[in-house]
Amino acid sequence: MAERENRRDDRGNGRGQNRDNNREEASEFGERLVAINRVSKTVKGGKRFGFAALVVVGDQRGRVGFGKGKAKEVPEAIRKATEQAKRSLIKVPLKDSRTLHHDMEGRHGAGKVVMRTAVAGTGIIAGGPMRAVFEMLGLQDVVAKSIGSTNPYNMIRATVDGLKSETSPRQVAARRGKKVAEILRKPEAEVAEA
Repeated sequence: MAERENRRDDRGNGRGQNRDNNREEASEFGERLVAINRVSKTVKGGKRFGFAALVVVGDQRGRVGFGKGKAKEVPEAIRKATEQAKRSLIKVPLKDSRTLHHDMEGRHGAGKVVMRTAVAGTGIIAGGPMRAVFEMLGLQDVVAKSIGSTNPYNMIRATVDGLKSETSPRQVAARRGKKVAEILRKPEAEVAEA
C-alpha cells in the first residue's frame, strides 16, 4: 500500500496534473467561433437535430488553424472543432508583427480571396470569417476582399491557402543563397534616379 502511494507521489497527484497542462496550453491559444449550423435528420419518429461548428484558433503571434466539429449538442461540437483546429495550425511569417510581407491570393472551390499588406494604422479591413482568421493570427493592418463564394468554410480555407503561400525575405534569401540585405536592396538604377 505504501509502495503504491510513493509511486503516485513520484508521478504527481494522480489525475489533476494532466488537466493543468491542458489549461496552460488552452490559455496560449485564443479561439473564435465563426459559424454554427443546425442540421436535422428525419427519422421514423420525427426529426433528430445535430450541430456543426466552425472554429478558428490562434496564438496571435503568427500561428493559426481552423477546425470543424459535429455533435448532438453545441458545446460538444465547439470542443471537437477546437481540438481539430489546434491540430491543423500553420505558421505564417509576419512583417513587424503587424502585417503581411506581400500581397497574395487564396483559392478553395468557388471561394477566392485577395489579401494586401497595409500601412500602420489601417486596421483589419476584412469581412466575417476572414476577420476571425486575421485576428487570431495577430495581424493588425491588412486589407482583404472575398470574391466568389460567401460560404464561411470556403472563405476560411481560401484565406488559409493564401497565407500558406506567404514567404518572408529571410526564407527567400535562404532559398536563393543570398543575404537578406541583397534581396531588400533597391536596384542601382532606381538609387541613381533618386
